[in-house]
Amino acid sequence: MITSLLVANRGEIACRVFRTCRELGIRTVAVHSDADENALHARVADTAVRLPGATPAETYLRGDLIVKAAVAAGADAVHPGYGFLSENADFARAVLDAGLAWIGPPPEAIEAMASKTRAKELMGLEPLKDVTADDLPVLVKAAAGGGGRGMRVVRELDDLDAELAAARAEALSAFGDGEVFVEPYVEGGRHVEVQILADTHGTVWPLGTRDCSLQRRHQKVIEEAPAPGLTSELTDSLYAMAVRAARAVDYIGAGTVEFLVADAPATDPTRGPKAHFLEMNTRLQVEHPVTEEVFGVDLVALQIRIAEGQPLENDPPRARGHAVEARLYAENPATGWTPQTGTLHRLTVPEARLDTGYTDGDEIGVHYDAMLAKAVAHAPTRAEAVRKLAGSLERATIHGPVTNRDLLVRSLRHEEFTTARMDTGFYERHLPGLTEPAPDPYAPLAAALADAHGRSRFGAWRNLPSQPQTKRYLMNGDEHEARYRHTREGLTADGVRVVSAGADLVVLEVDGVQRKFEVARYGDHVHVNTTVLTALPRFPAPEADRAPGSLLAPMPGTVVRVAEGLTAGASVRAGEPLIWLEAMKMEHKISAPTTGTLTALHAAPGQQVELGALLAVVVPR
Repeated sequence: MITSLLVANRGEIACRVFRTCRELGIRTVAVHSDADENALHARVADTAVRLPGATPAETYLRGDLIVKAAVAAGADAVHPGYGFLSENADFARAVLDAGLAWIGPPPEAIEAMASKTRAKELMGLEPLKDVTADDLPVLVKAAAGGGGRGMRVVRELDDLDAELAAARAEALSAFGDGEVFVEPYVEGGRHVEVQILADTHGTVWPLGTRDCSLQRRHQKVIEEAPAPGLTSELTDSLYAMAVRAARAVDYIGAGTVEFLVADAPATDPTRGPKAHFLEMNTRLQVEHPVTEEVFGVDLVALQIRIAEGQPLENDPPRARGHAVEARLYAENPATGWTPQTGTLHRLTVPEARLDTGYTDGDEIGVHYDAMLAKAVAHAPTRAEAVRKLAGSLERATIHGPVTNRDLLVRSLRHEEFTTARMDTGFYERHLPGLTEPAPDPYAPLAAALADAHGRSRFGAWRNLPSQPQTKRYLMNGDEHEARYRHTREGLTADGVRVVSAGADLVVLEVDGVQRKFEVARYGDHVHVNTTVLTALPRFPAPEADRAPGSLLAPMPGTVVRVAEGLTAGASVRAGEPLIWLEAMKMEHKISAPTTGTLTALHAAPGQQVELGALLAVVVPR
């Protein structure tokens, strides 16, 4: 029996595994980088072991240090979580060689499926060898790893070589393996996967389907189970292929087999949809909670029991209802999905299961993934589950950096999603509309009234009429002015009736309807319901001079690459990629804003930069 378990991971998944361990009476061991010393997963574990350094390469990707940590802490098992070393066969072997239990598939199974090219060969498939214009569009993919890293869609043959080089560089940086391959890109396909669970006694469960079609940068955003709209024949076919993949490598534990499902061609709708095998993920998936909610199981507990040699039942449990999961990211979808950093002051999502690695007051740094939490709703039907999750997110309290919350709510309520007609191109088609600012015009007034109430205790101004007061706020990049007046009756404002005004709650009557505004202030940032404002000073400081054509870092991060041969004095074309930044496991491209001359270059590979740092200057010709 396993009595002490180390999670070779961080954040949300470490906290998730620890929760199950506590329920099973298993002692927990965390590992943490220096940047994660005060992270939630390190705080909630029974024991925490430091991995010196901050970057993943120094810490969470150092299998030797993690095995030493497990032995030193007296753990007798290791759970890899997902990401980092979760699909690293050498790490699995090192864990087993140290006499520890490995909560995952055999190293040989990981190795067989680790390369997407080898996995396709096992399934009798081959990547494209010599790409011609007739093959376009195609998808360039990293043979190792996942999460959208090293993946490029190519629509023009002339772009293929450059995209192959870029994909190789990103794959090598992310996974230590620069192998890439090319396969057909299915336009309008749905990303559907099958959860499998296999024990050491020969039983393999196909534990339902999931749809993960809503993706940004090939990374999943919203997932659900079961995948809607599949025929029973197609579902049976997916199950059969998933079980075949598991048996082909003598799989043990939890895994996922992923497919791209293409609709029937318009020229022959009788052919029905077709499933294309993508890969097998030899680990637990981020989206596993939707399967747990539908089947009423704890997949982590089942992983542990399988590792202990316990058998599965002959048949999996029956599915019940529908579950939907949304990934809440600290990022701004309207600015190229740029990750955000800072203090997460408060996070609550009512009426939803919330899996998170953060709690109130935690810092969101630059070193790791931008995902704050996963919110999950379960209901008897898909429509009810979608409505429930959208409502929960809309009522959520999220105070801190910019998040994708509004995008998630709008996505869940989009007609394509509610009618289950979405595909992997959803955000390419709809992102502008989904990120269109919708500021609340009364938010600045509510913020000003709450601020005025907070200062009212220091004087007796309520007994005297006063001149109109003004306060300025920045909202969605635009400046707004709020005007109000102190009177003998209290606070008043033009066009609305102030029902009540407290430091954290303001009630206004607008056109006969009372509206409540919850207000919270953190320095100059004011949260009014779901609207975020920045309080502006009465006398703004002069702005720092910046040369025209300055390229500034859109986020804090690391310069991972500079265009080959790029030096000051070089001629550049509008849109030409110049600098690549990496932050929170995402790579961002900085391109020339205009055709001209690069007059200054301040970025170099490996350099750490802050938000707004000057990277280069391009002067138009």
